[in-house]
Amino acid sequence: MKSICIAAAALVLSVNALSQNPLWEDKFKQLGPELATPNDQRTASGAPGKDYWQQQADYNIKLRLDDETQRLYGEEVITYHNNSPDVLYYLWLQLDQNNMSKDSDAYLTEQSKIDDRMGLNDLIDLNPWFDGGFKLEQVKDASGKDLKYTVNKTMMRIDLETPLKAGAVYTFKIKWWYNINDRIRVGGRSGYEYFDTDKNYLYTIAQFYPRMVVYTDYAGWQHKQFLGGGEFTLNFGNYNVSITVPSDHIVASTGVLQNPKDVLTAEQNKRFEQAKNATSPVIIATQDEAIEREKTKSKTEKTWVFKADNVRDFAFATSRKFIWDAQSVSINGKKPLAMSFYPKEGNPLWEQYSTRAVAHTLNVYSKHTIDYPYPVAISVHSKWIGMEYPMICFNGGRPEADGTYSENTKIGMISVIIHEVGHNFFPMIINSDERQWTWMDEGLNTFMQYMAEKEFDRDYPTRRGPARNIVDYMKGDKSKMSPIMTNSESIYQFGNNAYGKPATALNILRETIMGRELFDYAFKEYARRWAFKHPTPDDFFRTMEDASAVDLDWFWRGWFYGTQHCDMSLSKVQLFKINTRNPKIEKEFEKQRDEEQPTDISLMRDKEAGMITVVDTDPKASDFYTTYDPYKVTSLDVKEYEEYIKRLTEEEKAELNADKFYYEVTVDNVGGLIMPVIIEFEFIDGTKRQMHIPAEIWKRSEPSITKVFSLEKEAKSITLDPLLETADVELNNNFWPARIVPSKFELFKQGQPRSEENPMQRAKRE
Repeated sequence: MKSICIAAAALVLSVNALSQNPLWEDKFKQLGPELATPNDQRTASGAPGKDYWQQQADYNIKLRLDDETQRLYGEEVITYHNNSPDVLYYLWLQLDQNNMSKDSDAYLTEQSKIDDRMGLNDLIDLNPWFDGGFKLEQVKDASGKDLKYTVNKTMMRIDLETPLKAGAVYTFKIKWWYNINDRIRVGGRSGYEYFDTDKNYLYTIAQFYPRMVVYTDYAGWQHKQFLGGGEFTLNFGNYNVSITVPSDHIVASTGVLQNPKDVLTAEQNKRFEQAKNATSPVIIATQDEAIEREKTKSKTEKTWVFKADNVRDFAFATSRKFIWDAQSVSINGKKPLAMSFYPKEGNPLWEQYSTRAVAHTLNVYSKHTIDYPYPVAISVHSKWIGMEYPMICFNGGRPEADGTYSENTKIGMISVIIHEVGHNFFPMIINSDERQWTWMDEGLNTFMQYMAEKEFDRDYPTRRGPARNIVDYMKGDKSKMSPIMTNSESIYQFGNNAYGKPATALNILRETIMGRELFDYAFKEYARRWAFKHPTPDDFFRTMEDASAVDLDWFWRGWFYGTQHCDMSLSKVQLFKINTRNPKIEKEFEKQRDEEQPTDISLMRDKEAGMITVVDTDPKASDFYTTYDPYKVTSLDVKEYEEYIKRLTEEEKAELNADKFYYEVTVDNVGGLIMPVIIEFEFIDGTKRQMHIPAEIWKRSEPSITKVFSLEKEAKSITLDPLLETADVELNNNFWPARIVPSKFELFKQGQPRSEENPMQRAKRE
């Protein structure tokens, strides 16, 4: 008992010494101060609490698009439901179009410089010239009385005469217009593209109406200014939207078309009904019809009416150039419509792939999260841009003018459609705060995009997801790298940080750390818990642990709160064989070992020189040891061995005679990021054995661990992370015996330059 107490005291002293060591960093420290304190709104398990609440904003909107001046006119009635326990003395709205105004912070904070070669448009663009931003005409209450309001850049505060009590509802009206931006020239997430060949416009319209700022239990009003990087945080609500456009336009929109008979031809209506039960795309508005509409330039107008329930936003697209196809998607008894709208410039790619990619995305995401709940999912063709909204997204991917395309164009188009349609789940349904945490929608969605790409084509050249694809970023300049848990507007290397790294982290969790079964269950539980709610990172982190019983605090800390990289080094390998004490075995082993030792260089040269020693010439200089053979097995040796064997148990005899190989392996953590240790032994007979050691092995000995492996066969080589699962940035130190891995520069030198024409064009020319 006394010895146990002494040992316990020594352990306490050891732990205290570690905690006081300024060079020691506890990488397995539980997330404490980093996470919000659980409460009745958000529990410690990561689930919504018993008193969880969220606001609701409903919209009745009337729009008119002027195709002659490229202006959008609108008026809306907003009904705001204060479901919070708080009394609100004012309301905040987002005026995202003000990001396009000449005096916006987006322009003022954008850096610029003079290049040696600049075009006139480049010089013009150095200063804001586009007259963007909302032109507010009216802000009134339900009775028509003017409301007092203050515009602060991209935010507007409405001061209430009577405070809005908890549980109360408030209705008010706004009327506005704005100049629609040229997306190609001015940029932006929405706008128009002009086609000079047929003198027509294709409009993809979003952020087009003043909309309520989200008020939450964890942040109050989320009214961080819109600078163009951090996207949107929005309330759920119901929308009734009337869109008046030239009568030869086709409109794609969030929601369900309420008046198809008023805006479609009889034949288009017939095709539309057919598509609702079709398992492959049905053309509703044909290319020939679109070409005819391009010529008409109608001066009359039609109004398209759409209704959308329980969505967080609304967007639409309109053009006389649109071809339109659709098919149904079967998801657990429901049949949402997958649809695509595209100009002839998008064919043949879009007619073949767009709607199929939409349908595929709904199926894969529904399998891994929740069943797709909305009645439609739409992909709209636009040049370059990829942007997402509830039930509708704008996607790039345009063939050459001759209809040919490169494989990169095709893959890029399918990938962006999967990604943007996938945003229906993250963040349109699992409604995270994009203004604050880009990774919660882009990272989770990019991970799911990778899952969908794998199921689209077995050999799909996916860009983000596999651990090996993030290595170049992870080993980069840390001064130009920010943790994933960084505000959207402050992120270095936006694509790698918000898309690639979190997607890779989730894939590593699924494949290497948690395993597919545990990960898939926990990920699906997160989606189920937070569908149509406002989750935070804390809710995600806690749910993934709560539903899997896997402690992941070390992983979140390393991958999401830090910038260290994974670089494990196989620094030392020693082979041991057990001493069996069998003289026949051990003396032969000693003889072979000694004979393999190189001769001392001096002795070798003495022998070559013919040196004569005293023992060679004087017999009196010899004794017993002159002729003694230390490797000879004597009867006494055998007798002692037999007596030793008699004292052993059967289990000990079996272990003694197993002829095992004991490899003592030392691994150093050079990069600092904690990860599991994956070791592969390749044996002399060509077979292999892989061992997976959890990251917890680093708990007390980081940055270096040593472990003995008991093997039945002799190893030819040892490799760390043989399948490149951990994003290890340096492979040259992953092998025993040492092996040189060719660098990318050497591989590049071996490559051949590519032809400028795509393979389809080359095939035609041949």
